Amino acid sequence: MQGILLLLPDFGLILLGWALYRLVDFGATFWSGVEKLVYFVLFPALLFKALASTRIDFAAAAPLFASGAAALACGVVLGLLAGPLFGPNKSAFASRFQCAFRFNSYIGLAVIGKLHGAAGIAAMGILIGAMVPLANVASVWMLARHGNLGVLREMARNPLLLATLAGFVFGSSGQTLPAAAAQLLGRLGEAAVALGLLAVGAALKLRGSSGAHGASCYLLAVKLLAVPAAALLAASSLGLGGVYFDTVIVFGALPTATSAYILAVRMGGDGPGVAWLVSANTLAAMFTLPVWLTIALRY
Repeated sequence: MQGILLLLPDFGLILLGWALYRLVDFGATFWSGVEKLVYFVLFPALLFKALASTRIDFAAAAPLFASGAAALACGVVLGLLAGPLFGPNKSAFASRFQCAFRFNSYIGLAVIGKLHGAAGIAAMGILIGAMVPLANVASVWMLARHGNLGVLREMARNPLLLATLAGFVFGSSGQTLPAAAAQLLGRLGEAAVALGLLAVGAALKLRGSSGAHGASCYLLAVKLLAVPAAALLAASSLGLGGVYFDTVIVFGALPTATSAYILAVRMGGDGPGVAWLVSANTLAAMFTLPVWLTIALRY
C-alpha cells in the first residue's frame, strides 16, 4: 500500500498522457516535440544539476554499480533463453530481446527523486550512466545482423549519459553552481518529470504485437520479476543500504524504455512488436513497481 500511494501521482501522469494523446488532437508532431524536449534538454538538466550539487564517493558506490550490473546481466542471460520460443522468427527475437533488460530512465528518476530528492537523483544518475553503455552493447549486438549502427556513436550522442558525465566532472571539481544557473536548471528539472511521464503515456501502443505472445510474456516476466529479484539479492549480499539500496531496487523494477522501439526500427527489426511489449511492460509495472518499492522500504 505504501508503494502504491507513493507512485500513484506518477502513474497518474502516465495515464493522463495516454488519454491526452487519444482524446485531444494535439497532433503527432506535438508529442514528438515533447519527447525530444524532455530527452535532449529537460532530463539532462535535471541530471546535471543533481550530480553537480552532490559529492559522489565512488568507493562507497562500487556495490551500487555491481548490484546494477548483476540485475542487468540477469535480464540479458534470461532474455537469451527466449530465443527458441520465437521459433524461426529471428528478427522478432533480436528486437524484443532488449525488453528483458532495458530500463526507463524517466520513471526511475521520477520515483527516486520523490524518495530521496537530489541525493536519489544523483545516485540514479550515476547508475544510469554506468548501465546505459552495457544495455546498448547488448541490444545492438543482438540486432547487428539486421542493421548497422555504431555502439560508440550511439553512446556519444546519448544526452543522459553526457549530462551524467558533465555533472560528475563539475561536481568533482569542487566548484559551486552560480545561483542563477542553479535556479535555471532547477526550473528545467521540475518540468522534466511531469512532461517525461506524460510522454511515456502518449507513447503507449497496445496493438501490433506481431505474434509470439508466449515469448513476449516470458520477457515481460523476466524484466518485471526476475531482474528486480536479482537486484534485491545483489544489493542485500553486498550490504547496500539507504539511498543506494532503494536506487538499485527501483532500477531493477523499471519497465522497458521506449528507446528499445527506436533502436529496433532504426536497425530494421520488429518495431510494432517491440512497441507493444514496451507498452505492456509499462502498464504491468504500474502493479509490480509499487510492490518492489514497498519491499525496498521495509527491508
